[in-house]
Amino acid sequence: MPRLNWSHVAPEGAKALYGVHHYVVNRTSLPAELIHLVFLRVSQINGCAHCIDLHSRDLRKTMSVDKIALVPVWDEVGQLFSEIERAALAWAEEVTCVSETHASDEAYAAASAAFQPKELVDLTIAIAAMNAFNRLGAPFRVPVAASV
Repeated sequence: MPRLNWSHVAPEGAKALYGVHHYVVNRTSLPAELIHLVFLRVSQINGCAHCIDLHSRDLRKTMSVDKIALVPVWDEVGQLFSEIERAALAWAEEVTCVSETHASDEAYAAASAAFQPKELVDLTIAIAAMNAFNRLGAPFRVPVAASV
């Protein structure tokens, strides 16, 4: 069954959400590659095909396909990911799964040790924004660009 195009049905809501995305990508000091890495991991956890496709493509511009393929198991191949990438991925998982993790004190302490306060807030905003996009992309089955 065809699904609604959420951004056409609610353009003001889409504009607001894209405003947060614009802030994260263009107004924070977080490196673009780190942002897309976090966007990809959050989307993998949430099962949003469109966002997985989109952010995998974004990362292929600056990151090897081998490394991208191993993002779901980043904690098993830590040597491939920098300390800051590991900290961001761990925090992304903690925040995305907040109903299970409750953003534990241990995870918060680790993230706080890796990021300056403003960076940690901006990273958390990025994670929250991608979770919001995933909660629209997956249920409304936003199409992927990938083809056979």
